[in-house]
Amino acid sequence: MRSDGWHLTEDLDRFLARAGDFLRSRPVPHTTVLTATEALRTRGPGAHGAGAPLLGHLERSGEVRAVLCRRPPGPLNLTPLTPEEADALAARLAALGHTVPGVRAEHGTATAFADAWRRHTGATPSPRGERTRLYRLGTPVPPDPPPAGRGRTADARDHGQLMLWCREFAAAVGETFPADARSWPETPFATRDFTFWETPDGTPAAMAGVTPMVAGQVRVAPVYTPPHLRGRGYAGAVTVEVCRAALAAGAMDVVLFADVTNPTSNALYRRIGFLPVTEFTAYDLGHAAPRTA
Repeated sequence: MRSDGWHLTEDLDRFLARAGDFLRSRPVPHTTVLTATEALRTRGPGAHGAGAPLLGHLERSGEVRAVLCRRPPGPLNLTPLTPEEADALAARLAALGHTVPGVRAEHGTATAFADAWRRHTGATPSPRGERTRLYRLGTPVPPDPPPAGRGRTADARDHGQLMLWCREFAAAVGETFPADARSWPETPFATRDFTFWETPDGTPAAMAGVTPMVAGQVRVAPVYTPPHLRGRGYAGAVTVEVCRAALAAGAMDVVLFADVTNPTSNALYRRIGFLPVTEFTAYDLGHAAPRTA
């Protein structure tokens, strides 16, 4: 039997062999870690020498109780932890000299880890302004009345439009986006399937993407409507369209995140059938204070 405590590795196969069943046991709350590990499995650790991933699981009495995943240069993603478990993890990572630029997890877990990181490293964590609500789809409810037009799966001819709208979406949420088309394969958007909502004359009016299916779940991201076309029902229509396609392809769970400070998007997702699950928070963890002798 393995010893209790955190077990860390860079070996994805080894990690999934031990922690895969745990992740798949609760695919909705584990969506971010499932998506991150699936990206590692299919695409490798990343580009530009970003470094090896950091993976780990918490063992208790022969059972996996929690996991972590960091795909550089991104933040640490965690499944739910108690404050004591978060403290033990922060202490372990700090003692091993790991660089942890940020953390993203369920609100209580992220806050507990950020506090523990401050205690063990002297760093000064700060919220990233990214508090999101996780939703799970119940019964899809199309907008009533629906906007004029139809849904259409994006294909190769739409690459320029996708690049433009993904860049605009990234800018709106404070994320970076590559400057040229050659870097598109390195973005998280490159692995996603996209659907457009088109007006009757064939003009794209909104888009929604969906992550690859893993453990029977997919996540809708991003949903984007250009500012001058908002308020016409396009976002709701394209989201329902992409959800229907995911369910038809065999998804058991369809989830998405919404900014808790945006009442418009939260109200929209509830109207079209999404039910709130929990809230996630992200922290920048700052730099560790220099250690004195």
